[in-house]
Amino acid sequence: MQTNFAPETLADPAMQSSESVIRKCVHCGFCTATCPTYTLLGDELDSPRGRIYLMKDMLENERVPTEKVVKHIDRCLSCLSCMTTCPSGVHYMHLVDHARAYIEEHYRRPLVQRFYRALLASILPHPDRFRLALRLAPLARPFTPVLRQFRVFRPLIAMLNLAPRSLEAKAPTVASPASQSKGRVAILQGCAEPALRPEFRAAAVRLINRCGYDVIFAAGEGCCGALVHHMGREEAALEAARRNVDAWTREIENGGLAAIIITTSGCGTTIKDYGFMLRDDPVYAAKADRVATLARDVSEFLDEVGLPATRPTGLSVAYHAACSLQHGQKVTDAPKRLLTQAGYAVLTPAEAHLCCGSAGTYNILQSEIADQLGDRKVANIERLEAQVIAAGNIGCAMQIGQRTHTPVVHTVELLDWATGGPVPPTLHHLASKGTDA
Repeated sequence: MQTNFAPETLADPAMQSSESVIRKCVHCGFCTATCPTYTLLGDELDSPRGRIYLMKDMLENERVPTEKVVKHIDRCLSCLSCMTTCPSGVHYMHLVDHARAYIEEHYRRPLVQRFYRALLASILPHPDRFRLALRLAPLARPFTPVLRQFRVFRPLIAMLNLAPRSLEAKAPTVASPASQSKGRVAILQGCAEPALRPEFRAAAVRLINRCGYDVIFAAGEGCCGALVHHMGREEAALEAARRNVDAWTREIENGGLAAIIITTSGCGTTIKDYGFMLRDDPVYAAKADRVATLARDVSEFLDEVGLPATRPTGLSVAYHAACSLQHGQKVTDAPKRLLTQAGYAVLTPAEAHLCCGSAGTYNILQSEIADQLGDRKVANIERLEAQVIAAGNIGCAMQIGQRTHTPVVHTVELLDWATGGPVPPTLHHLASKGTDA
């Protein structure tokens, strides 16, 4: 795609990056075939190609974003399916992230939008605040029928729908040594996952120990920054990245790390991009690159080091490939290969490339589209008639779980169970029927 950015505009490194991305687009339209919003809405401006035209015009001419442009860019899930499909190597993720930061800086949103976005940014990245909010959810839930009558409350209703009915104990944060250590790994503590499903991390710690690695939690580490990054709050995202780079660098230099393990694939996509995010920071660029190189999704790490001996359960598993894992990190075969090795019958739903509609805060801020995608995803999964659904991302687990009676677990929970760990809490009814061989 031909561009006409002014030289003074290209003096900005972010503009340089976006201009190079735009120039790679050849208008082929392959991306429209795999874009969830284009599939649903049929609007060219809700396809990656259409959004690239909008972003090109906005950035190239340094225009004040219009309501129309913001609407269509907000509707993008950042599922990155277009990047898997694109034959020209267009790095859409970097382009749309820059466009969102540009919008955040130059566009004044309506008051209601500003309120919800500020609320999410002030609560979700902070585990203690998030847990408190979840504890307050039952107080507001009885008012849902009244709230449904007013469009302004749709994001609040979406939050209440996603909140679990009960909270489990906090996820472990104490170092856990292996019996015969092969090395140390750090596990991302995260923000939403330990509040919503702490059993995910607990299973990961047990299994990694069983594989022979000590597990540590880096002091000072916090939210990866993905949630605010995708809302265009670039300074907050960079602050989170620097904080985590500092925390993991201390561990690398004081004992070494074999890997930085992430159990939420949405976080993994962002952490693996720290090198790009901090590329222009002379203090952090090299350290961020080192951290990004060490980052591994938990399934990716387990596939590299190998599973311990397994005890097959005989369960049929519908594997949901999170977009951030299959498109963002290109980790596609490892989770299914591990589940098969552990003795599970792995089933893949139709339209596995399409997003479930979770996408960070998307199912709150764009709940109508997210609901359609969630219903479509679950319909495809339930046609498999599997006994359990496995996913590698907390957002996907919550989005799918509220729409089905089939239990939804993290892939690592099933692998932990098959290699000597306890039955996942949501699967006790299956184990009691004799599926635990």
